[in-house]
Amino acid sequence: MGWTEIVVEVAREQAEPLSDALMEAGALSVSVEDADEGTEAEKPLFGEPGMEPEETAWERSRVVALADTDIDHADLVRIAAEAIGLAEIPAWQTRSVEEQDWVRLTQSQFAPIHIGKNIWVVPSWHDAPEPDALILELDPGLAFGTGSHPTTRLCMEWLESNTPADKTVLDYGCGSGILAMVAAKLSAKSVVGVDIDPQAIESANFNAERNHCSIEFALPEPFAASYPESHQFDVVVANILSSPLKLMAPMLSGRVAPGGSLVLSGVLARQAEEVAAAYAPFITLTVWAEHEGWVALSGQKTL
Repeated sequence: MGWTEIVVEVAREQAEPLSDALMEAGALSVSVEDADEGTEAEKPLFGEPGMEPEETAWERSRVVALADTDIDHADLVRIAAEAIGLAEIPAWQTRSVEEQDWVRLTQSQFAPIHIGKNIWVVPSWHDAPEPDALILELDPGLAFGTGSHPTTRLCMEWLESNTPADKTVLDYGCGSGILAMVAAKLSAKSVVGVDIDPQAIESANFNAERNHCSIEFALPEPFAASYPESHQFDVVVANILSSPLKLMAPMLSGRVAPGGSLVLSGVLARQAEEVAAAYAPFITLTVWAEHEGWVALSGQKTL
């Protein structure tokens, strides 16, 4: 069995309403593309990485709806157009989508990732390239952190270069738990991971169990209840974004024990100075490394 894509070109203000209406009318999925893609008029939508852009569609948008082949596609478009009050049914065309092994196709896009000197992030359907290396079995999922993003990579490399053996570690904004797991596999004394997303906590717990890592993951409120403000850690890692990092400067700095280290990423190179300035009253941070326009900042709290 195959599927059919229904392609409709509309103005920016119609793209989102039409997408919703097509889903209501029976489309299986809907995406919006730039109708000028591949031409001189192509215009990217910019937003800070990890955050939504201000515009959610293009001046000339292409709405692509996936539908079953055997339904009335003309009727689907008509119902959607009428639902959003269009005076005329917009022009549309169809494209065939052949049946594929989507699981195998998706898995083929994710190969093991080599990070630093001796770290491999390996999806469950692959064998570890170097069995004696530090292996993290991790599948792409809903929580951020598979090692493919430069900020995650930078933090992992910092942990490998500054091994937290026999130290206490806090991973604030843990996502998938990947940084916490690296710390645990590098013989940290204890590791705690915190995230505001319950789904991330669930994912991190699953990943830690799969990788035989003893880590405590918690939402911010339970974490604060178990670890009062006076509780400090030898290493604090936070891979988030520049804006929340600046707001959390007093809190994160306060969690670092005297002589301990603070590592921040999720920071673009052009944002490094302002993030470091936010932490300056507490800890002096400098750029530890840069990768693809992103930086990791690190510093040690004075005794």
